[in-house]
Amino acid sequence: MLNLQTVVISLLRSPERREKVKAELVKTKLNWSFLDAVDGAKLQSPPPEYQARKVKRLLGIDMLPNEIGCFLSHKKAWQECLKNNQPTLIFEDDFILLPHFERTLELLLTEFHDWQLIRLQALAPTQHDIVKTIGEISIVKNHEDPLGATAYIVKPAAAKILIEHAKDIYEPLDHFLEHERKHGIEFLAVKPYPVDISKVESTISDQRDDRKPIRGLKKKLRSLSRVLDRIFSKDPWFPK
Repeated sequence: MLNLQTVVISLLRSPERREKVKAELVKTKLNWSFLDAVDGAKLQSPPPEYQARKVKRLLGIDMLPNEIGCFLSHKKAWQECLKNNQPTLIFEDDFILLPHFERTLELLLTEFHDWQLIRLQALAPTQHDIVKTIGEISIVKNHEDPLGATAYIVKPAAAKILIEHAKDIYEPLDHFLEHERKHGIEFLAVKPYPVDISKVESTISDQRDDRKPIRGLKKKLRSLSRVLDRIFSKDPWFPK
């Protein structure tokens, strides 16, 4: 049996999504459990970690409550990893497993150990450098942020570092994971990715339609703030 715990971040109020998760994971030999997500829609106020002024200055709009809840939910998963001192596969509840999924896990946990945080899924294609090729898969370092956090594995030492650097929240979770300049962890990836996303509606994207594009002077000021942040901040907004 692989030295791996598996958690699936999922809202209690999403039973249909949980059934889809069960249908996927029953195909595997994984021991897994649901981790009740922080429901951003039920947050009465932003948590102390949320840096509202920095978000407003650099994003131009506030993070959605469900984006904040997503970040806090992943933080709970890192705490589980650290508590149990075991590499942890973290899923969001909108994934599809591809045929080479279990073989990929086996290679990562038995044949290639030189990683702390490794991505199993992405939303956008990126160029990359190959770190190691093992059989049919490659361990790579992406040149850009490929977006998404539907599936990744974290080791306890890396989970501890992520928790320490998540004392302030000012960017979406997937950007934070790629933000090596902030937390110092190299986020590697497996290609071809062994996990894809399902087509169910995101609990975050279902709130984005009300956001209006930023234009005019406000957009120019945001651009200037981002340039200054890139130059002078030790942990700038954009990780790449």
